Amino acid sequence: MTTVDIDAKIPNNVGLADDRRLQRALEGWLPKYLRWWEELGPAAFKDNPVYLRTAIDVGREGWANFDHVSMPDYRWGIFLAEPEPDRKIAFGDHKGDDVWQDVPGEYRADLRRLIVVQGDTEPASVEQQRHLSKTAPSLYDMRNLFQVNVEEGRHLWAMVYLLHRYFGRDGRDEADEMLERHSGDADNPRILGAFNEETPDWLSFYMFTYFTDRDGKYQLASLRESAFDPLSRTCDFMLKEEAHHMFVGATGVGRVVQRTLELMREHDTDDVHPYGGINLDVLQKYINFHFSVSLDLFGAETSTNAANYFAAGLKGRFQEEKRDDDHLLKTAYRHVPEATDEGIGAREVTQLAALNETLREDYAVDCQKGVDRWNRALAEAGVDRQFALPHVGFHRNVGTFRGRHVTPDGRMISDVEWHANVSDWLPTDADKAHVKSLQHGVTEPGKMAGWVAPPSTGIHQKPVDFEYVKL
Repeated sequence: MTTVDIDAKIPNNVGLADDRRLQRALEGWLPKYLRWWEELGPAAFKDNPVYLRTAIDVGREGWANFDHVSMPDYRWGIFLAEPEPDRKIAFGDHKGDDVWQDVPGEYRADLRRLIVVQGDTEPASVEQQRHLSKTAPSLYDMRNLFQVNVEEGRHLWAMVYLLHRYFGRDGRDEADEMLERHSGDADNPRILGAFNEETPDWLSFYMFTYFTDRDGKYQLASLRESAFDPLSRTCDFMLKEEAHHMFVGATGVGRVVQRTLELMREHDTDDVHPYGGINLDVLQKYINFHFSVSLDLFGAETSTNAANYFAAGLKGRFQEEKRDDDHLLKTAYRHVPEATDEGIGAREVTQLAALNETLREDYAVDCQKGVDRWNRALAEAGVDRQFALPHVGFHRNVGTFRGRHVTPDGRMISDVEWHANVSDWLPTDADKAHVKSLQHGVTEPGKMAGWVAPPSTGIHQKPVDFEYVKL
């Protein structure tokens, strides 16, 4: 394992100082990145000292430092997890072989594509969230937003390092293009559709970090299984940081639910909109939207590309080595959903062809855990309703359900019935306008906006009223 060079211009544990050509290339990319951050990163408070976590090592203990730092001075580094001795390829046609320390020529294009698509999502979310600091419901939340932003930036650096180090001129060009595509740009948008959606308010941000960042967890975990060891170790360390992003989402939505329940008790009504809260039915609509949009990120139910990536050893399943099968999947079968004019059914395919659907199912099970926690809060408050994830076919634009209208409970319906009822299932303009009307920044330490409850604890053993952003 290379020693961490924390004092380098680009902190790293990949031995940049021993590869002057690579070091010069990445140091030449740094000004481009900082220019992008200045133009499309956080739009407010970007120069204020923020209580941020900065990666300084990759060990299980003491891997990060917490301190106030101005974001332009943040030390974006390149870190790979510690190598696993004698690691073998765990799946696919090369199962049992030694993992690769360089890129096999026959898989060069596919590996580059996987890295570019993953890397493109990282700056995209920063762009989507750039205006949110102006309306942060507390300094605690503002700090969490900025923590997510700088770590998405570091994850971009992780992918850019791989492109520069292993893919030559093509990789350098791809790294530049990740700063040229922009979220929602009509002419040069981000690669994946969900990363061209707006994140216009903090409820959307909480939902995004719960649902869409959770997709990131599953994609990274699949790439962590890769036979290309530098990619595997990169994703292994990224997952350590990604956990905080999902924590922000899970606790954020939970705090909104808690505040809504408080307002319902205080005013003895289900309609808390007049009292500055967000109704439970609106929260359900936001769950429906963000879950369904995130499901599309996994692709179609069957995929030749996914099958080829698996067979080649490029991308495995979530927790591949814990699965009790042959890890080849060529003769094992399963059913995947199929929507036809007659309704919703299923068809049998090889597990190799259905890798996208398997990963999507794992993701949905994980998403349900947060919904269960929010539902326990409803039950403890004596509220006779429950949140639910919508049917996998609801509001889908990818795969077998594309172009079909499916209700949240899984009924296929006509265009007429869809348009007559969609306002009960997805956020309406009025719902969005109400949520937007609540978006007023709160910058006094310890104070919260009226539509969200305080967190139960602060960050890194600090109190909730700690000055997380120095104004």
